[in-house]
Amino acid sequence: MATRPRVAVIPTARATFATDAARERTHAARELLAELGADVVGPTELVLTPQDAESAAAHLDPAPDVVINVCASFSDAGPAQRLYGELDRPVLLWAFREPGPVGDRLWLNSLCAANLFGHALVRAGGRARLLYGDPDEQGVREALAGVLAGSPPDAPELPSAQRERADRNQARQALATLRGRRIGLIGDAPPGFTPCEYDQELVRRLFGIEVVQLTIDEALTVARAVTEAERDEELRTAIADRPTLRRLDPAHVELAAAVTSALRAWTAREALAGLAVRCWPEFPTELGVCPCSSLSRLADAGIPTACERDVYGAITMLLLEALGSGTTYLVDTVDLDTEQNLVRAWHCGSAATSLAADPRRATQSVHCNRKIGVVGDFPLKTGPVMLARLAEQPGAPGGLRLLIASGESVPEPNRFQGNTAAIRLDADAETFMHGLVAGGFPHHTVLAWTDVRPRLRTAADLLGIPVVEW
Repeated sequence: MATRPRVAVIPTARATFATDAARERTHAARELLAELGADVVGPTELVLTPQDAESAAAHLDPAPDVVINVCASFSDAGPAQRLYGELDRPVLLWAFREPGPVGDRLWLNSLCAANLFGHALVRAGGRARLLYGDPDEQGVREALAGVLAGSPPDAPELPSAQRERADRNQARQALATLRGRRIGLIGDAPPGFTPCEYDQELVRRLFGIEVVQLTIDEALTVARAVTEAERDEELRTAIADRPTLRRLDPAHVELAAAVTSALRAWTAREALAGLAVRCWPEFPTELGVCPCSSLSRLADAGIPTACERDVYGAITMLLLEALGSGTTYLVDTVDLDTEQNLVRAWHCGSAATSLAADPRRATQSVHCNRKIGVVGDFPLKTGPVMLARLAEQPGAPGGLRLLIASGESVPEPNRFQGNTAAIRLDADAETFMHGLVAGGFPHHTVLAWTDVRPRLRTAADLLGIPVVEW
């Protein structure tokens, strides 16, 4: 490496997040690298669009000594796919801490972006490493000094310990209940959401699950066709179950009731066991409503629902529930607190109200970024929890692996607008987070409050799926 290493800094973000805070931290990141002796190249403005990513590609030719993707806020992994597909070295994914006050929205959602980028990179045969913290932290300074000296962070070794298994007949019976079941899919995977892509033949072969699909345009048409009587019936029961709906814009609440009614009818007509729904951008931008509360209503009725059309997420939910987990929730890992050994699991607000820390206070609100209804805004319940996720096996087309972790959801105010759980992990939280990113695991996991790990491990054995368990 040259005496003054050439470092490409690519700051990615999305306009729906707090871009002023993202720019401020990106500027501080570049200043720190220059102070540490780097020759910093790369766009000085946030990479917000595909066109911005195209322009940023010029900074990678000739190849720099170090590539740092500053996840200045959340964004999809499109820039990673465009910029780093041919890179012959690890990409350092730098994620910032959340600056907002307790109860506010996720200002940046930077850590989740790094997780998503890591999945896209590893899936494509690349390598990713995580740096977590703000530019003014001593630990960040020391880590970057090491990178500039030619010592990038090591990828943590994925755990391989074999743990308790359950009776094979029990697990076999649970798997048998999945065969012949049907999942409803609405729309395509959002662009750049690589964990939400799936192999339909693999799903059929391993689990015997069939897929029923609607295009997003078909789904919106069905929602618009709901009759006033159908909508009003759903509206009455929704307000009775969730009285805080009365505080919201009636137009949004009525639209949400129409979406719920349409999804209920489709689920019943097609005998669907679960749903995976492309929840944005079309629902809010074309229909004028966020479907989170509708997905929550179905979840409270016993239908597992996965947002962002995450098929493997939905199948993980079905598998866990077949093994006895009860109601589950699809989450992002958005925050890491090493002092408390905590990660915070969150999503926008589609959790079943039965999963609330206090179901009587399962407040309904507006979406954290879109500022329209209807979503849940309440902390998730406490107690022992487990996390699980079926995911593609890197380097093994047509194969899956299974992520498992465990811990305790501890009491605290709802940290981020939406649904949040603060999970004190049984494993080391920092190692877990670095493993998610460097190991190329999806940004979505499934959170459950009943421990079915022995049965889940056995089910994975029966399916020939390797287990990675923290």
